Amino acid sequence: MAQASLSDRAQVRAALPLIAVAGVIISLSMGIRQSLGLFQKPMAADLGISASEFGFGIALQSLIWGVSQPLIGALGDRFGPRPVLLGATLVYAAGLVLMALSPNTLLGLDFGGGVLIGIGVAATGFGVLLGAVSAAVPPEKRSWAVGIVSGAGSVGTMVIAPFGQAIIGAFDWQWALLAYVAIAAFMGLFSIFVPSSPRPARAAGAIAEQTARNALSEALAHRGYVAMTVAFFACGFQLMFIGTHFPRYLAMCGLAPSVGAASLALIGGFNAIGSYMFGVLGTRYDKSKLLAGIYLSRTVAIVVYLLVPVSTPSTLIFASVMGFTWLGVGPLVSGLISGIFGLRHFNMLYGVVFLGHQVGSFAGALMGGLVLDYTGSYQDAWFALIAIGLAAAALQWPMDTRPVRRMAPA
Repeated sequence: MAQASLSDRAQVRAALPLIAVAGVIISLSMGIRQSLGLFQKPMAADLGISASEFGFGIALQSLIWGVSQPLIGALGDRFGPRPVLLGATLVYAAGLVLMALSPNTLLGLDFGGGVLIGIGVAATGFGVLLGAVSAAVPPEKRSWAVGIVSGAGSVGTMVIAPFGQAIIGAFDWQWALLAYVAIAAFMGLFSIFVPSSPRPARAAGAIAEQTARNALSEALAHRGYVAMTVAFFACGFQLMFIGTHFPRYLAMCGLAPSVGAASLALIGGFNAIGSYMFGVLGTRYDKSKLLAGIYLSRTVAIVVYLLVPVSTPSTLIFASVMGFTWLGVGPLVSGLISGIFGLRHFNMLYGVVFLGHQVGSFAGALMGGLVLDYTGSYQDAWFALIAIGLAAAALQWPMDTRPVRRMAPA
């Protein structure tokens, strides 16, 4: 037992460089993406883009991210994370360039900001890197390690959002997007240090011989996996609405643009704390119950925020609370998938669950723009966030988290 414990500690120490590099890549990727809501108002002023048009472009990005995630995850399972990350960095940068330089909304916002950035985020975000980190540490440390990486995922927003707002104020939104291209280049640089091994070590014969099709069929027949996927829709619905429309909502409430940027930065900072804490809690308590608690606490925070007068202090407190639960779902969902089904097809199975999240993101971003255009207010959109958050908590709570039967020999 002591020898096994020493071996586990050595494995964790060996994985620390990978954990650090994965955290940096995700931080840069998500920092850029989560700051795109800052561009809605200046792009509307220069290009005449409506709220629903901007919302559709960002919603399309979320949908493309989700649709491409299972495929990119399968590529990561087969060829390893490094080539996937390097290729995705080029696609990500190309999307930012098109978004900055194209005067055509369809080409710049929808294809560049929607399709290309969506594909880029699918590879440089959580799916491929979380699989690599999960395979590098002992099973009992996976939630902890993924919690660290997920927490790092929003540290970039703390710097990138104010940086982007400063460039928009001093120059214009196009220069800010081009500055983001330079930041994206660092993702490719750090990707060189990610291992290129295509898959985790094979454990038992039954697990090693399972095909991707069989793994997917097994997962879709698992009621808890399906419920978790549906509940993840609500997660994306809530978060993408806030990420896309919150700065515009604050401007309508009479708050300065700097409050919107500060809110995004606070979301990033508190997410780092929350993701780590939920990663630690996931090693000790039922991950499904923790997930349900996250969905419920977010919804309660929204209700309280709507009941009090909107002000700078209330907004910053709300952003801090939302940030604390923002990506805490990452270590819990990944821990549930690896614990129930194993790591052989982890990237693909995570990608399918994440597709549910991104369909919700598409709906949340698009819904916000449509509600604003047709009603002149975001009030009905906030009510939708409350209803869907309650439904997600109810779906997630009863999930069966026991490993599938074929995992018993392992």
